Order: sequence, then structure tokens, then C-alpha cells
Amino acid sequence: MQLIAIDMDGTLLDHEHKISIENRKAIKAAQDKGIHVVISTGRTRMTLDDLIESLSLDSYLITVNGSEIWDASRQLVDRQILSTDLVEYMWELKQKHQTECWAASVGNVWRETFPEDFTSHEWMKFGFNIEDDQLRQIILEELSENQLLEVTNSSLTNLEVNAGGVNKARAIEKVCGLLGLTMNQVMALGDSLNDLAMIKEAGIGVAMGNAQPIVKEAADWVTVTNEESGVAEAIKKWCL
Repeated sequence: MQLIAIDMDGTLLDHEHKISIENRKAIKAAQDKGIHVVISTGRTRMTLDDLIESLSLDSYLITVNGSEIWDASRQLVDRQILSTDLVEYMWELKQKHQTECWAASVGNVWRETFPEDFTSHEWMKFGFNIEDDQLRQIILEELSENQLLEVTNSSLTNLEVNAGGVNKARAIEKVCGLLGLTMNQVMALGDSLNDLAMIKEAGIGVAMGNAQPIVKEAADWVTVTNEESGVAEAIKKWCL
């Protein structure tokens, strides 16, 4: 393994959104061995930087479910935009069904209160939070029919929507191209549907012990939970 791609919430972070000492030690040991450690998250940079700064990572960073790739000096390498028309369509869908929502645009995260002019922003992700299982399924089915959308989740009660073809696997593939690596040299770790593509396509796909069932089924190996430093266990087993 020459590259480790790690999700944040539910994977690297515990329930207090902290990184355990065991996970920190394993990541440092992997970097000392020359392995690229790449955070691959649904989060934006503004909700991420403070968390990972202490890890002293020296490789690429993938944010917003693969919409953005940043280099080691945190300069933007690639950005995939979600068209304004699609954001407006999803906003109308949210209004129709009276769901909670959020969205990520370049430089901002919107929660419930959205701008009057959608065209004045560059959008990357739209999210629904829907407690009602039946309603969530109805909206999921409608969104999934649109090939211009990539629909995943980061919890059992939400839906996350990026531009079609944008996911963590495609972003990791681009990073591999920049580093002269292949996906067979990647270990990917995650817990939710937005991690599924990278877990399926990595040389070793690892699901957390707390992962959603479909993610565990797709993985090559299941580690312990995020509360038990499952990232460290996987790194020690497969990379060290």
C-alpha cells in the first residue's frame, strides 16, 4: 500500500469529533514509511482545517465528497461544480416536502437560509436531512433517476448530492495519477455510502465496525469502530 485514503466523520473521528492518540501514531508511522495519507471527506475546508492541522499531513486532501482536491500546500488542484439549475431543483424539492437541508458552495456552507440568487455562487453539494424513512426513500428514488446527480449519504438519515460522476473514488484516482500510483496501491477506509465507491475500487477497502451494512458487505475487511481507533488497527494490519 502506497496511499491511505481516510474518511473523517464516523471513521477517523470519534463521537466527540476528536482524533485518538492511537490513530495519530498510526498515521505518523505510515507517513514515516513513505506512505501517502490522504483525508477523503464530505466536509468542506472551512470545517476541516482545524481538525487535521495537527496531523502534519504532507500529501493531497480530498473534500466535499471528491468535488475538490488540494495539494500538500493546500492549493486547489481540481474542483467539480454542481450546476445552479440542479441546486434550484433540489431547493424546490426541499420546499415541497418540508425537509431540512444544507449545501456547500465555494467558501460557504448554507443551512436552511439560502441566498436569493443561486447563480451568484458556485455550488458543490446539496444535502437533505430526513428522519422519515418513507419520505427519504421517495426523495432518494426521484434524485437517483437523474443521471446528472451523484447521490450518497454520510448518515442513515441524510442524502448527499454531488454532480454526477463526482465521488471519492474518482478523486483518489486523480490523486493516484498525479503520484504515479494505481488504485491497487490504495487502502480506503470509511463508514457511509459516500465512502462506498472508494472502498469498492481501492486495492484494500476497509469498513469501520460502525459502518452501514452495505459498506461492510462491499469491504475487503472490517476493522473495529471509530470509538476503538479502527483506523489505527487497519493501518497496522495492512500497511505497517
